[in-house]
Amino acid sequence: MGDSSTSYIHMVQHLIEKCLIFNMTKEECMEALSKHANIKPVITSTVWNELEKENKEFFEAYAQSQSKQDRMSEEETSQMIQKMISDSSNKDPSE
Repeated sequence: MGDSSTSYIHMVQHLIEKCLIFNMTKEECMEALSKHANIKPVITSTVWNELEKENKEFFEAYAQSQSKQDRMSEEETSQMIQKMISDSSNKDPSE
């Protein structure tokens, strides 16, 4: 795999981690990254699935907490995604 593919996957992983911070479901994350970062849902889903395999206990606990938490409104979610996209695009690409 080339360097650009690896860095793209790392960027998707970073954005998924941000979605997790905002308590988004996999489906919400796929939709948000597709809409706001032009990342195909199949890419987000594949990276998410690999993260689940590597961090099984975390995702089990995360799924349980998802069912108990209040959900953000779509507008709040959209604002948070826009902020994280702009924050990540302003970072040094070598990070």
